[in-house]
Amino acid sequence: MSSVPPNNRWSLHDLRRASSFRIALLFLGLYSLIAALLFAFLYQQISSYALSRIDDWLPRERNAILRSAPADLVARVAYHARLDPDNQRPFGLYSPDGIRLAGAFPGPHPTQLEQPYTLSMIENDRTRSLRVAAYPLADGQLLVLSQDLNEVHEFNEVLQRALASAALLALLLGLAGAVLIGRRAVHRLDAITTAIQAIVQGDLSQRLPQRAPGAASDDLDRLVNVVNGMLDDIERLMHEIKGACDGIAHDLRTPLARLLAGLERAQRRAVSADDYRDAVDAAITETLSLLTTFNAMLRISEVQDGARRAGFSAIDLAAIADDAVEFYEPSADDKQVQLVYERPPGLRLPLRGDASLLFEAIGNLIDNAIKFTPEGGRITVTLAEWQGAMQFDIRDTGPGIPAAEREAVFLRFHRAESSRHLPGNGLGLSLVDAVARLHGMQVAILDSDQGCHISLRLSTLP
Repeated sequence: MSSVPPNNRWSLHDLRRASSFRIALLFLGLYSLIAALLFAFLYQQISSYALSRIDDWLPRERNAILRSAPADLVARVAYHARLDPDNQRPFGLYSPDGIRLAGAFPGPHPTQLEQPYTLSMIENDRTRSLRVAAYPLADGQLLVLSQDLNEVHEFNEVLQRALASAALLALLLGLAGAVLIGRRAVHRLDAITTAIQAIVQGDLSQRLPQRAPGAASDDLDRLVNVVNGMLDDIERLMHEIKGACDGIAHDLRTPLARLLAGLERAQRRAVSADDYRDAVDAAITETLSLLTTFNAMLRISEVQDGARRAGFSAIDLAAIADDAVEFYEPSADDKQVQLVYERPPGLRLPLRGDASLLFEAIGNLIDNAIKFTPEGGRITVTLAEWQGAMQFDIRDTGPGIPAAEREAVFLRFHRAESSRHLPGNGLGLSLVDAVARLHGMQVAILDSDQGCHISLRLSTLP
């Protein structure tokens, strides 16, 4: 089983067509929208916090000034103006008729009282903003306090640039990640496409490329595993078809040749009714042998089709094995072969399946063991359940099956050279394998010190 190396060439067009790239871009767009909303919220909250700090300071400063005697109010405001040469916190004190008595407040006479507000004005050809609060006094005067917002605006600009830079960096990193994900997906799809093209061209040994063992798997990996399993079955079936064709050509040629030779001999030499009768009987025997072979092939095809699964019913596998062993005990006795059956008393193995097919498969294994075990030999049939799994084993003391042929014997018409002198058509183990697959079982030929050891296993009982 081989795989094709990926094609490292990729284009922007291929990248745009990659679903993973489009999904990554979709999530990037969604992430960018969420990030933009989050940054806008942070900007608004931080800006509001800076203004709220000023709004909290204004009434505290008013209370500190009003602790002075009313006569000292003008001097206190004028003193504050001298301490603030840059006029960052301009104060003002106005008489009841609107005349400024002290301070350096640059704006017009305030009309909004008590509540802080933002005042914008043109000063020295630039816009200046102040946070202003005007407090009326008991004698009719008006105390105006303010804070220059230049530092707040500068901080907001720095915050805007920082948030914009962070958003741009996140967008670039996200876009780079989307490109990397898209390239990776394109490379994987190119490798898969190349492998599929090789398969379409007839190389059934190709498999879709898989990640290294232990790597995290995704949906595509699971799909690749399923497809590779399907390709394994297709390759196996194609080998079986080739083997079946070879087997038909090899195994059916002999009986057809015998049939033709017998008919030609009868045509040339038969002179009496008995001669013709013998020729007809021989032709019928050969024809029945051919029909038996074709019926077995049709039987295997029917089982492999899976249509029999619709007729599954509740059965007891242990009872089927009991019946099969009991059925073949006379055959073993006739050949003077000891047939030993080992199973726990009272064992039941309930499952859903086809009782007649399972009986035929188990019987086929026992019949093969009897056929290949020499006189005086021993056949041991074991049925057991362990941790929810069923296992049926049959061991004999016959010639066994060479390790090199343990897979080939399940192909149609395959017969080892050492067994070609025995009757048979090479379809028995193919039928066993088909029945096992239909019921979700695994059939395998295992190592044995003497003879053959075949195991039929169902991993999980229902």
